[in-house]
Amino acid sequence: MAAGKTILCTGGIGSGKSAVVKALSALGVPSFDTDRCAKALYERDRGLLERVADAVGSDVIVDGHLDRKALSAKIFSNSEALEKVEAEVHPAVIREFENWKAGCGAEAVVIESAVMLQKVALRDIPDYVLYVTAPREVRVGRVMARDGLSREAVLKRMECQEDLSARADFVIETDDRQMILPALIDIIEKLKNGKDRS
Repeated sequence: MAAGKTILCTGGIGSGKSAVVKALSALGVPSFDTDRCAKALYERDRGLLERVADAVGSDVIVDGHLDRKALSAKIFSNSEALEKVEAEVHPAVIREFENWKAGCGAEAVVIESAVMLQKVALRDIPDYVLYVTAPREVRVGRVMARDGLSREAVLKRMECQEDLSARADFVIETDDRQMILPALIDIIEKLKNGKDRS
C-alpha cells in the first residue's frame, strides 16, 4: 500500500460504520470521524458557528452553543439551508482532516463519513471506498436503540439515503453474527498488494 492512502468508510444509517472503523483502528489504521470533528469545530470555532447562524438563523445558537436539534430541524427538509451549512462546515472539516493526516505519517488512514460520496467537492478525497451495509431490520433495531427513535422515524431517515455501494471498492456486511475482522484483514492485504480503484 502506497504511503498516505485515504480509505473512506461510508454507508447508511445504522449500517455499522463506527464498528468497522473501530476494528480498522485495532488493526493499526488511524481513523478520523468527520461528525465528531464537526461537533468539535462548532464548539471551538466561533467564526464557523456565526457563519452557520448567519446562513440559517440565529436561533440555532443557545447560550453561545449550537443547538443541534434546532439546526437539524432547519436543514432536514430544506435543501437550500443544508447546502449553505455544508458550504461552511465541509471545508473546515476537510482542513482538519488534512492537517491530522499529515501529522499521522501513516501508511493509510480511514475517514468515516456518511455523505462524502454524495458531494462532488469531496468525492476525490479518498483513494479507496469501503461501503458498510447491514440487513434492514438490523439497521432499524440499531438506530432505534441508539437514538431512541421510533421505527417510522428510522425508516423515514433510511428512505432519504441513497445506496452507493456500486461506487465502492469494497463492501462489507455487519449483521451482528459474522466477525468483521477477517474481512477487514483481507481488504488491508489487498490494498497492500496494490489493488487499484476500479
